[in-house]
Amino acid sequence: MMTGINAIPELFLDRANIVITMHQKPDADAMGSSLGLFHFLKQFGHSITVISPTNWADWLKWMPGCETVIDYELNTEKANIALHGAQFLFCLDFNTFSRTRKMERELNGLHCTKILIDHHQEPVLEVFDYGISDVSKSSTSEMVYDFINASGHRNKINEAIAECLYAGVMTDTGSFRFSSATADVHRMVADLKTTGFNHSQIHENLFDNFLENRLRFIGHVLQNRMEIYYEHNSALIAVPWKDLVKFDIKTGDTEGLVNYPLSIKGIKLAALIIDRDEEIRCSFRSKGNFDVNGFARKYFEGGGHFNAAGGRSRETLEATVQRFILAMKENTSQLQ
Repeated sequence: MMTGINAIPELFLDRANIVITMHQKPDADAMGSSLGLFHFLKQFGHSITVISPTNWADWLKWMPGCETVIDYELNTEKANIALHGAQFLFCLDFNTFSRTRKMERELNGLHCTKILIDHHQEPVLEVFDYGISDVSKSSTSEMVYDFINASGHRNKINEAIAECLYAGVMTDTGSFRFSSATADVHRMVADLKTTGFNHSQIHENLFDNFLENRLRFIGHVLQNRMEIYYEHNSALIAVPWKDLVKFDIKTGDTEGLVNYPLSIKGIKLAALIIDRDEEIRCSFRSKGNFDVNGFARKYFEGGGHFNAAGGRSRETLEATVQRFILAMKENTSQLQ
């Protein structure tokens, strides 16, 4: 049985070897919460290594400390040395080791203390010794902020921590427009602002930091790859591998693309299916009371949140599209 996260005071007493990791292809919340925790814990003299299972988007590289993060797929040997030397392993913004891709086997074999901080549904709690799983939280960054406050060391929140946590909570709340942006979230932001960080610069780093090819790719996709199913209040964007090659699309360039169809009046379910050559990746978003977490788990080996989830397919792009269409039709009554 996983013990509550506030029962680990030894982290602040004796120096320890700590590894912080996140899910594959990390977003701003995964990277921001991990680096926010990194900057907090290192003030106690711990030896800390942050590992990402894969590479990450260029628009995350501005985050303080990002240059120290190890890409597991590029530096497997170095990462494994850190993992097997760890006394504590923090797992942030994911709740099952399968979300770490090639790291999964190594994580399952570790005998260190494993700590979970996450806000996704249906966690695999038995693999963690300590932690907290709270789907009511806006982001893992908010949960790291709560952890710091509960530790009694709020005074150690500096500008670097604030920048990282703000980026995570801001993006995971859709720039504070989602219902998860509670009063507590706004109080958190107000508190972080006292460190003096420039929130306008963070918005620019995250949203105004792309190349021309990405904008042209989005235009091409919306014009040629989007299908609207008004009778099912749904939309689908299916992107073949050749489009990614043609527009030289890199990690992170498709971030947010799935949200575009939700701006259409009446659309309650939006899906983005991308052929990434090595596998088919799926993203799902919904408005109102349609549960895409359950949808992704049932049809696409995935999961996530009630209104935002992801999945994958081992079939071709064409077969995956047909599977989505059948699944959509099976759920038409819930989409009305």
